[in-house]
Amino acid sequence: MPDGTPRILLTDEGPMLVSGPVEIELPDGRRVRSERPVTALCTCRRSRRQPFCDTSHRRKVRTPREDDDRVG
Repeated sequence: MPDGTPRILLTDEGPMLVSGPVEIELPDGRRVRSERPVTALCTCRRSRRQPFCDTSHRRKVRTPREDDDRVG
């Protein structure tokens, strides 16, 4: 963004898209950095490159039961 405000786009069926270079703090305290203009962060938990999206969400459609398992 020209004014320096980070932009995050939440997609319906895929990753969260974050604009600009980004540093991500993982649950274990480690930090990873992406210098890409847009970074795709996995929200389906299928990616083998966590926290980054590897398009695994395209291979299988989530069922309502799987969504229920993620809640809480």
